[in-house]
Parts: sequence; structure tokens; C-alpha cells
Amino acid sequence: MKTRILLSAIVLLCSAMGAMSQTINLPKVALSDTATLKYALEKRQSTREFDTSKKLNRQEIANILWAGWGYNRKDKRTAPSAIDRQEITLYICTQEGVFMYDAENNRLDVISDKNIMKICGTQPFVETAAANIIFVCDKSQSVNTEMSAVCCGAISQNIALYCASQNIGNVVRGSFDSEKLRQQLKLTGDQVVMLAQSIGYLVK
Repeated sequence: MKTRILLSAIVLLCSAMGAMSQTINLPKVALSDTATLKYALEKRQSTREFDTSKKLNRQEIANILWAGWGYNRKDKRTAPSAIDRQEITLYICTQEGVFMYDAENNRLDVISDKNIMKICGTQPFVETAAANIIFVCDKSQSVNTEMSAVCCGAISQNIALYCASQNIGNVVRGSFDSEKLRQQLKLTGDQVVMLAQSIGYLVK
């Protein structure tokens, strides 16, 4: 009996460890050939009301994250960073859980299966978005805080322009409880939350 209980415990532990290391492969980035920069610039705006009935599919998530901070050349990204430190990591939170964007492998690493949308920001609309992207800086890799902030700004604008080109709403935010996010994202001592961006389909 004790042996069976022990074996069951081992199986459950292994399953839990497997879930913690789970990864989700994203589809190959597929951007529209018809959306123009002119259209995106004309449509770019901050949105604080989202269609709660529509979720982002994996293709849209892949496109959004790549537009913001993917690799468009060998070892080079779609947004600049000072001395090419690439110290920013993007985390994406949805109702399904918390994920870290692995740009090099075009995948999501599962951090948690918890729905933490409510703590991604202090405004009520944050919880109603399809996703919240959290910008995290590794201070040990950063030139300084100011230049990391510039990098975050470039990434968030890339995301905003992509969203505008696809008629998807977004808003960049600085209102959040960084300590609560630090705990839920399982950040290390050198990692700090810099910025957040809520994304979701527009209300028609």
C-alpha cells in the first residue's frame, strides 16, 4: 500500500515538473502584405475598451510578439537596444495563463496556468483585454534605466503599429503593482517590470 502511494506521489511530481517546463510552439510569423505603414499610422490609437467575446489566436500572438521584439535578422531584433544588449523580455498574460516569449525559438514558455489578468494593471479594463504584455528588464544586462526605457518604447510602438494595421486595440500602461507581477512572473533579483501593454479586439 505504501509503495503504491509512493509511486503515485512520484508520478504526480513528475507530471507537475513536466507542466512547469511546458512550451508552446508558435506558428511561423505571417504578416499581411496589404497593410501599409500609412494605414497603421493613421489608425494608431490607445484603446481602453475591448470586445470580451474574442480571443487572440496563436497566429495573432506570434505576429504581435514578433513585430514587437522578434528577430528579423541573424541575432538582431525588430526594435533597437543600447549596445545591442537585448535586455528586455516579453511576458504575455491571458486567461489561460502566463507565458514568456522565446523569440529565438518562436515559442512561449509556460510560466503558470493561473489567470492573473486582474493584477496586470490597476485600471478596470485591463482584466477585459485579450492579453496583457509585460515588459521585463534584466538590469544586469542593461546599459542604464533610461536606455532600457527607450527600448521598451520602441517595442511597444512596434506592437501598437502592428495592432493598428490589423484593427486590433491596444494601450501602453505604466499603472501596475510591480511586486505582485514580479511574484507571478517568477522574476529573479535582477529583473524588473518596466511597462505593460493591453491588447484586444475593438468593440464594433
